[in-house]
Amino acid sequence: MAQARGKYAKAISDRSGMEFPYREMVKEWNGHLVHQSEFEAKHPQLQLRSRSGDAQSLFDARPAREENEVARILGPDPFETIAASSGIINVFEKSHGRSTSDTVRFRGPIYTTSDPDAFQNPVGFDGVTGANLAKAAGYSITVGKKDSSGNITNTENFYHFTVDTNTATTGGISGGGNSCSAGPATLTA
Repeated sequence: MAQARGKYAKAISDRSGMEFPYREMVKEWNGHLVHQSEFEAKHPQLQLRSRSGDAQSLFDARPAREENEVARILGPDPFETIAASSGIINVFEKSHGRSTSDTVRFRGPIYTTSDPDAFQNPVGFDGVTGANLAKAAGYSITVGKKDSSGNITNTENFYHFTVDTNTATTGGISGGGNSCSAGPATLTA
């Protein structure tokens, strides 16, 4: 069956109820027949795209990097003997964050002329030699400042160790010189 072209036909808009020429009518997404001046496209939020769940892992993920321990610069004359004939030496290192039984190696200033990667020994003081302070294997430390009667205080900024061979001659003497450092027994890049 053939259909008429609607050259003179009129149609009623489903939106406004007004009469318009049939040839100027369009159908909306919801099936309503409206005049082309009243046409409204379907809103994009009515056609939501489906979303999958959140991603659970990364492609080529790597574990967190562990930083090597480094030597930390100590203040001037950071070592202090506690009493005559005692091998116990207190070390001042501000906010050191170390634990009892950590191994710490002490070094003096860096050589500037011969070998830029080598360290000098700390300056000896009160009968304790710098070479003994800079023992290659380092020393096992105990957190806190120890006094001559054995009391331990100030665990945040001090720790102490017992030097191997030398003992203090006077006690209560600070030394070691400037630019000393404390760090691991072996430095790695």
